[in-house]
Amino acid sequence: MKDIADYNRRAWDGLVDRRDQWTIPVGPEVIQDARKGEWKIVLTPTRPVPSSWFPPLTGLPTLCLAGAGGQQGPVLAAAGADVTVLDLSPKQLAQDRAVAERERLPLRTVEGDMRDLHMFADQSFGLVVHPCANCFVPDVKSVWSEAFRVLQPGGLLLAGFINPAAYIFDDGLADKGVAEVRHPLPYSDTESLSEEERERLAEAGEPFVFSHSLEELIGGQTDVGFLITGFYEDEWPGKAFSKLMPTLIATRARRPAVREGGA
Repeated sequence: MKDIADYNRRAWDGLVDRRDQWTIPVGPEVIQDARKGEWKIVLTPTRPVPSSWFPPLTGLPTLCLAGAGGQQGPVLAAAGADVTVLDLSPKQLAQDRAVAERERLPLRTVEGDMRDLHMFADQSFGLVVHPCANCFVPDVKSVWSEAFRVLQPGGLLLAGFINPAAYIFDDGLADKGVAEVRHPLPYSDTESLSEEERERLAEAGEPFVFSHSLEELIGGQTDVGFLITGFYEDEWPGKAFSKLMPTLIATRARRPAVREGGA
């Protein structure tokens, strides 16, 4: 498959049509609570981000990176942040606009690839919120370097991602309650599955996914200059291997106010 981004864009548009859980916009009551200061968002499936991870949101330029779907962005906007949502899927972005219009929220949407934020100037944001999404691109180095570039000194990156160990299991069997080790790492839907399995996945309209090592996911953030200041794990509901180990990770990372060495 030559153009993974184009395929995954169409796949996520299809998930909106099928009302996948990550494409369903929040209701008016959630926005009302957020306006009163009572809100939460997730980076991973079930565990809310600790409130202590967030800086004061009022007026804070905030980027929801590959985070459309009418969920995190509108909540943060209702809580006072100046929100921009970037996503590959036009239909996912439409969900954010629908909530913004319904609730009269000042929220911008931009169609684009999480690996290329050229449309944003250096140091444009004080907060980048990146829900579990980088499994849909083959490499993550550019995701971290671009997030670092667009963050202001002292700005924060809150990111969720999949523990690479989860990819050693047969995903089809995991959905049926069986945790069977099958794949060596690194995993890729385009390389690790048989041609027949890839065809079934494409016929079902499922996005293609890729594993990334912990060195790439965590070390990759520190390599570009981030300081990791928070960490937690989460489960993947419905997957048999989640009974054996936490399968998702969230990190809080800060762009230093001054680069190491004073630069």
